[in-house]
Amino acid sequence: MADLLKSPLYDKHEALGASFTAFGDWNMPLKYGKELEEHRAVRERAGLFDLSHMGEVRSKGAQAGEFLNYSLVGNIKDLEPGQAKYSMAVKEDGGILDDLITYKIAEDEYLTIPNAANTDKIVKVLQERAKDFDVEVVDESKETAMVALQGPVCEKVLLTQVPEDQQQAIKDVKYYAFVTVTVAGIDNVMVARTGYTGEDGFELYVPNDKASPLWDALLEAGKDDGVQPAGLAARDSLRLEAAMPLYGHELTEDLTPVDAGMRGVVGKDKEGEFFGKFLIDAPKSDSVLVGLVGEGKRPAREGAAIEDEDGNKVGEVTSGLPSPTLGYPIALGYVKREHKDVGNKLNVDIRGKKYPFEIVKKPFYKREG
Repeated sequence: MADLLKSPLYDKHEALGASFTAFGDWNMPLKYGKELEEHRAVRERAGLFDLSHMGEVRSKGAQAGEFLNYSLVGNIKDLEPGQAKYSMAVKEDGGILDDLITYKIAEDEYLTIPNAANTDKIVKVLQERAKDFDVEVVDESKETAMVALQGPVCEKVLLTQVPEDQQQAIKDVKYYAFVTVTVAGIDNVMVARTGYTGEDGFELYVPNDKASPLWDALLEAGKDDGVQPAGLAARDSLRLEAAMPLYGHELTEDLTPVDAGMRGVVGKDKEGEFFGKFLIDAPKSDSVLVGLVGEGKRPAREGAAIEDEDGNKVGEVTSGLPSPTLGYPIALGYVKREHKDVGNKLNVDIRGKKYPFEIVKKPFYKREG
């Protein structure tokens, strides 16, 4: 196996005693101590994540907006500069290649953020689809670092590192929008109010050589507020409590956005042809993605069968774990449409034993305000 790629912050993580895990082609911090503490830090204070394994793909040119509208299911072109949109890239048959965020930098420039494991695939797909457009698609993933500051005190901590005359821009930036400011003495930091935790949060993009001073400054600034580094284990439990889908689990090439219950990401007001256009009027799928909570303590895991009271398989778990915030097992899974109703009681087969679970409204956790 080829050597795993290392984040520009790898040495920082080693010094903090991180345990590492392979994620896509990258060797990334799984946790620094106890993932439960990191999870709670994000819910109660804030956590600092290294997300430098995520992709960054820049589309620039006179037809950049038209190109992305053609290539992705969402209406990207009509964004205002400074806005972002969650969307998907799909195959001709509608199968999901990736879910991603695209930021509109300027009328002729956009930055798309694919998932780490899908970056090479998405770069190839976008460059192939760009051939008939006046646009250049450039993979900047290995030159760009991203850190995420997530949790209730994130804005307070970030503001300590932003010049006074730029602080209002941070206070004013809305969810799924971004500003470019100076942070910790580093100019032109792209700061987006986005995240994958269910909390208020910011994702900051800098060149690799600026990652270490940014990381150090944010950790130091948040010390008195209990900010701590957090790894991918906490990120996964946080996103699951917020019922956010993870590619490879809730989203795959075998599923369309409609199958995933996400028809809304398809831009029904877009003009012209685009990949996935037929999904606007596609019939409902036979299965529905639902949230499940367990009555006991045993968590359901990916791949576990979901059964009705007669023992018939009616679905499958895609993600599951004991919720650190709620104190009981939670899971996402696809079930046959006739079993989707909130309050419906089903069983999950966990290592040959049946455990009772109930369908609940998603998300499992929602922050106040």
